[in-house]
Amino acid sequence: MKKLWLLAAICLMPLSVFAADSAGLDPALVQLQHDWVTANYHTPKSAAEIAFKTLTDKAAEITAKSTNKADALIWQAIVLSGYAKAAGGLTALKSVAKSKELLLESIKLDPLALNGSAYTSLGSLYYKVPMWPISFGNKEKAREYLEKALTINPNGIDPNYFYADYLYERGQYADAVKYFEKALQAPARPGREDADQARKKEINEGLANTKNKLN
Repeated sequence: MKKLWLLAAICLMPLSVFAADSAGLDPALVQLQHDWVTANYHTPKSAAEIAFKTLTDKAAEITAKSTNKADALIWQAIVLSGYAKAAGGLTALKSVAKSKELLLESIKLDPLALNGSAYTSLGSLYYKVPMWPISFGNKEKAREYLEKALTINPNGIDPNYFYADYLYERGQYADAVKYFEKALQAPARPGREDADQARKKEINEGLANTKNKLN
């Protein structure tokens, strides 16, 4: 029963943070961003685990060669989070733990990298993964990281979306609506059109669900 609960908890993890636009990024990271969107949104569930396993290897290679380690570490963590969602079970636990480690390392190098995306990713992990002793889930730490992300990138689509989703899960529906609506008004990210389109679909779904809770 515990294994089934664990698998369900991991599978409910949100799709990982898309991070900032592609301007100035290593071309290999830009391609990884697009491959990630394909794996998340355009790959059948039956093939998603294999697709993400391939991406985790690719992301690790990019990090090893990158001259901008903070950006590369964030994207390696994002890919690992996606792999966790696709794989589930113990593989997921190991992957999210590694993702957390990479994000903390990126913050040490450059806390403002990719407009503070490491904080958004950490926040989303902390409110979605199981709590101790299964994993490191912690709702208060989640709020701390998500609010930090918003101080760095207050108008960004991702920090507003994930904070709205966090508030929804906490039952703070009126506040969640405000952040979902703010996420919809976020400026477009050059080179991330595919990511923005996918995220806006999630935002609209979250907004509709939240408004239903208020009715």
